[in-house]
Amino acid sequence: MNQRIHASALIDPSAVIGRDVEIGPFVIVGPDVTVGDRCRLGARVTLERNVVLGEGVLVGNGAILGGPPQDLKYRDETTWVEIGEGTIIREYATINRGTTASGKTTVGRRCFIMTYVHIAHDCHVGDGVTIANATQLAGHVTIHDRAAISGLVAVHQFTTIGAHCFIGGATRVNQDIPPYVKAVGNPVELYGLNSIGMQRSGFSAETIQALKRAYRLFFNSDLNLGQALERSRSELPELPEVTTFLDFLSTSRRGVPA
Repeated sequence: MNQRIHASALIDPSAVIGRDVEIGPFVIVGPDVTVGDRCRLGARVTLERNVVLGEGVLVGNGAILGGPPQDLKYRDETTWVEIGEGTIIREYATINRGTTASGKTTVGRRCFIMTYVHIAHDCHVGDGVTIANATQLAGHVTIHDRAAISGLVAVHQFTTIGAHCFIGGATRVNQDIPPYVKAVGNPVELYGLNSIGMQRSGFSAETIQALKRAYRLFFNSDLNLGQALERSRSELPELPEVTTFLDFLSTSRRGVPA
């Protein structure tokens, strides 16, 4: 098994500990917790209960995962926190269990969750997401793959942040943020496409140009939403990324920044 578990760690008998796991001093691993192979738990980490860590997850000193949701309607139902393989969660981050609304709070694979980040109940974070220091997610927030969120950002409950977008520091996100864009400010405003991030992710020049055209139709023209959708669907190439962008805008529940 090759486990390295400090003598001061407290591990519930129901917990499942994988191979090649390192558990630091004063760690608490509560009931119904699964720690995947090659995970690393720093000093004073608490996995309170009903937490599943995928393989190779790193949890920094003092982080607390699996605490009860901060929801007055919660009545101690069985709900979960699930963390995908290869994700890094740094010091003093907190991730709460879900409620019966979705049953769990999830963070995807290969994410980077920095110091003092809070992820509330029923949040669902995709793969490859970066969330910088002291950002706070309220309940029921959805973040799609490869989004990058800077520090000190406050995200309103039930908000959706699209794939590959960039959120600037100290932004108040109270509306949905479309995929592939840059957003910053209080009130939040859009500042064009996240072209650099898309280039780093390997997007083709054709795709970036099509998304720039779509962005202009929606946010730099006098067209209303319906007109912009119609023009985009008739004029733009049928690329998966363009479809994702249009579908997001046509189905947004909280609306998007003007």
